[in-house]
Amino acid sequence: MKNTSRLGKMPGWQRHSVIIAMLSCSLTGIAYLLGHELHIQRDVLGAHSVLAWHGITAIMATMALGSVLPAHLKAGLKSKRKVWSGLSQLAFLTTLLVSGALLYYGPAEIRDPVITTHWMLGTAFFAIFLLHGIYTKK
Repeated sequence: MKNTSRLGKMPGWQRHSVIIAMLSCSLTGIAYLLGHELHIQRDVLGAHSVLAWHGITAIMATMALGSVLPAHLKAGLKSKRKVWSGLSQLAFLTTLLVSGALLYYGPAEIRDPVITTHWMLGTAFFAIFLLHGIYTKK
């Protein structure tokens, strides 16, 4: 059995769940961006089913975010490791949740700027998520 008592370290099952949820949400969002907004393989990547999977995986990513807030965030702040990337992810995810809700429930007149904001922040989040998981301070 692995030692999971190190400050801020998630148990393996939780770490894998968070990674899978965040990557699935990011990759389905990027696929839809490529197809719908950038017209790359539009028939496949811009299909409604890709958008539906993005919504489903966004729910999973939201659950994953909720699972790391109580212990991982607190431990990360206490250890002062990866604070910039961790807090940036939290800010990006919060904004992505709000902009995603606005895309679904918001008024039509703000839809275009919200779409642009959502995909720009989503792309930035994906990069920061990858760096946060890979980068280690010695």
